Amino acid sequence: MADFSFAVNLIRKYEGFHEKAYPNPTTGKEPYTIGYGTQFYPDGSPVKMGQRCTEQKALEYLFNEIDVIYRELLKLNLNLDNHMTQGLISFIHSIGWEPFLYSNIIDCLESDSYSGVCEEISRWIFDENYKLIGGLLDRRREEINLFLNQIDIPHYPSPEILLKAFEEFTGSQNQIEAVRILEQKINPYTLSEFSNNFRFNTESDCAYIDFDFTMSKYNFNVE
Repeated sequence: MADFSFAVNLIRKYEGFHEKAYPNPTTGKEPYTIGYGTQFYPDGSPVKMGQRCTEQKALEYLFNEIDVIYRELLKLNLNLDNHMTQGLISFIHSIGWEPFLYSNIIDCLESDSYSGVCEEISRWIFDENYKLIGGLLDRRREEINLFLNQIDIPHYPSPEILLKAFEEFTGSQNQIEAVRILEQKINPYTLSEFSNNFRFNTESDCAYIDFDFTMSKYNFNVE
């Protein structure tokens, strides 16, 4: 078996080890998950509520799942290097084989559009209720970085979460509070760099703005 240590470590990091089977967090029902994200045992039988496993057994299940994904990827003849393969293995282990097949990733790979692959991977950051999940966002970034390890791409598309938030900003109280909480949590150096880059730099930029921030309807309490 090829070296898939990066993929194994990624999956273990984000799935975490669960000795006891647990239900779908959203529905409280099937599918049940155990170990490091296992929902079906090697013999094809589904995980059931209340079942348990040791960490060693969980690793056996995980290695089997990785081997299955790898063999299926080989059948697609996508000309992947080891790092690309490992990035995709972690991604597929997270979202499932069928969603992967119905995504645009295979088409992008066949046309050598690696930025397109990254853009597609970066979209899978929401739960079933379309709520953004920080762990998925972080995992997708790591999977993309692993995928691009041997590929020279100066910039790959991001999910543009902040840009979308700005577009949807209406000044509601919960939005203002969300901005304030974010500001408190961001590294101060990152925050200052963002503020400096975000500011208008020329008079022509400011010419389109006629806005009294001290009287803003958004009421930021600017003194």
